[in-house]
Amino acid sequence: MTHARRIISVVAMLVGAVITGSAQLQPSNPDSALVTILAQLQGTPLSLKQAIQYSMASAPTLRSAEAALDAARGIVRRESGAFDPSFSVMWDYADQKIPSASFFDGAPVLRTLQATGQAGLRWDLPTGTSIGASLNAVRLNTNSSFAFLIPQYTTFGEISIRQPLLRGFTLSARKALTGAEQDMDAARARYDQETLALSTQVEHLYWDLYAGERDYAVQKLTRDRAAAFLKDTELRAQTGLIGPNQVANARTFLAEQEILLLDREEQLDGLSDQIVAAIGARPDGGQPRFKAVDQPSDDFVIEETDALVQKAIERNLELRAAKAFIESRRTMARAASWEALPQVDFVGSIGGNGLAGTAHEVIFGADTLRTTVGGAFGDALRQAVVRDFPTWHVGLEVNIPIGFRNGLGEQDRLDAELVIAEQRYTQELRILEAEVRVSCRELEHGKRRLNAAREGVMAAQEQVRIGLIEFQNGRSTAFELVRLGADFAVAQQRYSQALVRSAKAAASLKQLTSGAYSAR
Repeated sequence: MTHARRIISVVAMLVGAVITGSAQLQPSNPDSALVTILAQLQGTPLSLKQAIQYSMASAPTLRSAEAALDAARGIVRRESGAFDPSFSVMWDYADQKIPSASFFDGAPVLRTLQATGQAGLRWDLPTGTSIGASLNAVRLNTNSSFAFLIPQYTTFGEISIRQPLLRGFTLSARKALTGAEQDMDAARARYDQETLALSTQVEHLYWDLYAGERDYAVQKLTRDRAAAFLKDTELRAQTGLIGPNQVANARTFLAEQEILLLDREEQLDGLSDQIVAAIGARPDGGQPRFKAVDQPSDDFVIEETDALVQKAIERNLELRAAKAFIESRRTMARAASWEALPQVDFVGSIGGNGLAGTAHEVIFGADTLRTTVGGAFGDALRQAVVRDFPTWHVGLEVNIPIGFRNGLGEQDRLDAELVIAEQRYTQELRILEAEVRVSCRELEHGKRRLNAAREGVMAAQEQVRIGLIEFQNGRSTAFELVRLGADFAVAQQRYSQALVRSAKAAASLKQLTSGAYSAR
């Protein structure tokens, strides 16, 4: 960046003057100070794009959000399965020997061999309607002398329907699936928002690392110049130009800068460790830290604050998730209001019966009796299916709970959960608006802040230049030069913060508006 290079040049010229102590104040090469230190800084180069890619591949928060979305999809699949038809088959075989004391049982010990089969289909519809179809068959063998059919085939089939009349139809019957779908929408929005949040977090850490590197370079430069300044002061003291107190001032300043340099190095390593924790990757080849290779821009699009607030309200995925959760709670609350009513169901069915078997003569006293019924199992099955012997019924079933406490209590609970969800949404909305306005102000003031910081660096440089001239002429002390040098370092660090502050604000706006804000 041109501004950064200009400031680096100023630093190089200033510190060169402090070292040389020359009355002519010859500046050093503009790229021989901060640029050289930054180039020699140990670490694995890392671009912002690489950092974001690493974080997307391994971030626990993103994986958790993805798992929550998968869980929500699973719940939707489960609740959708409640409306899938189900087929059932049952087969039972029974062998019984029953002692008999009645002549009409047809045997002293009545033995029955009965095989029972049943096939059924059940289907619950989203309207609350329950439809069932079943076909039953019984094959009976017996040793009774009064049995006209041995074996005897009995069949019966039925199609039944049950429709709740006071349960809200789809509102109540589909509540679990509708709520699950809305919860899935919320989970999807949270996952997408977590992606943006992770990207923003990494970008913030990256620019902090960038500023930390510049701060470290400024501090190292200040320490190096303090050491050179001490040597120059000692030489002047040996010639009698200055007193020992000024040498002590220079020595104290160097000791303070050594400690501050260690602090800056630890801070830089800590910032790199935060990057490592966020992206899940470590520097290559045993390097102590990552190095930022990208530079923040100082030219961002400035949009009207109220317009950005509106974009954030419309596009923010966290708010969208909160809205979906509200709709889920509202669905449950509405269904509960219907379910608190008495249960009134319409029921009805149509069906048919069938009978067949191998006819046997029955001798009763002096009479020989025969049945006109006969046929194979298929005949009995056909009779039930085509309804040769039809059956049907209709009716109403009413269930009125005494006191209605169960249903009304559940309704009260769900109504309260709906209020809680709505109030959380309101709170999130207010926080979002405040955060957008803060970021907008930081971005709007970004250029002014950067210009002010640049002016501060230039002014501090000028103060040091003048102080050096006065020191050479005996009108200033080493203590004054030390103080001016420290002020210059602080001005440089403020410039570093001003450089990255706008970039971080732009990243935050992109997250808060869920991508609606474009920095360029």
